[in-house]
Amino acid sequence: EGDDPDVASSLNNLASVRESLGRAGEAEPLYAEALAMYRRLFEGDHPDVASSLNNLASVLEALGRVGEAERLYEEALTMQLRLFEGDHPHVAVSLNNLAGVRWALGRAGEAERLYEEALAMQRRLFEGDHPHVARSLNNIAFVRRALGRVSEAETLYAEALAMRRRLFEGDHPDVASSLNNLADVREALGRAGEAEPLYVDALAMYRRLFEGDHPDVAMSLNNLAVFHGEQGRWKVALPLAEEALAMGGRCLPAGHPDLQLWKANLALIRERLDH
Repeated sequence: EGDDPDVASSLNNLASVRESLGRAGEAEPLYAEALAMYRRLFEGDHPDVASSLNNLASVLEALGRVGEAERLYEEALTMQLRLFEGDHPHVAVSLNNLAGVRWALGRAGEAERLYEEALAMQRRLFEGDHPHVARSLNNIAFVRRALGRVSEAETLYAEALAMRRRLFEGDHPDVASSLNNLADVREALGRAGEAEPLYVDALAMYRRLFEGDHPDVAMSLNNLAVFHGEQGRWKVALPLAEEALAMGGRCLPAGHPDLQLWKANLALIRERLDH
């Protein structure tokens, strides 16, 4: 009875499973209990405490409690900087985590600097291609795209896609995600002819990866529908948008923000077809 590192680890593992199943509300008290136990077990700085801080922050972020998540991510990063001299993979992950919440809180400049710091550290840590490097490239590209620096974003998204193609043979969710991202910026740059095959490839890959209903398939269907709509091909867009919303309704909780967006997109397409 009492505190035990194995018990704390088991609490974390169970929380992780529930989080991965989309049950963030059930994961939170387990992560909190694990963190409290680790704090009692290890006075001062300890890698397990820092990891547990990150875990709890992640689920709070997923639950929309971004301010609380930021404080925990900051504590985790500060602890890891004391624990690990120089470059360390855990520090790079924490930099990325903190950047994500700063972005969510509207502090884009801070987010971009943290993402850049994480990427630089990961390039020093991992020679050549590495999934963490590709993810960091993607993160910086996302921020620059959102800030309107689309050409810069395209360069980074293209590098991330090329790296992921080398890392993962055949179909992989990260490759499909990169295809969608690159398609989006090429469309934004007015190069629709280059964007379309990327959207098509992403959807085909997601369908091969996930049999039946899946949020990523629905998202990809919606992306392609919106693309066709923006090219004025409303009849081509309609069945894609209908399938996206129907699939989303089957695999996402009612009231999910993506469902609201896809519903609005479908309504717009139907309105244009009626005119």
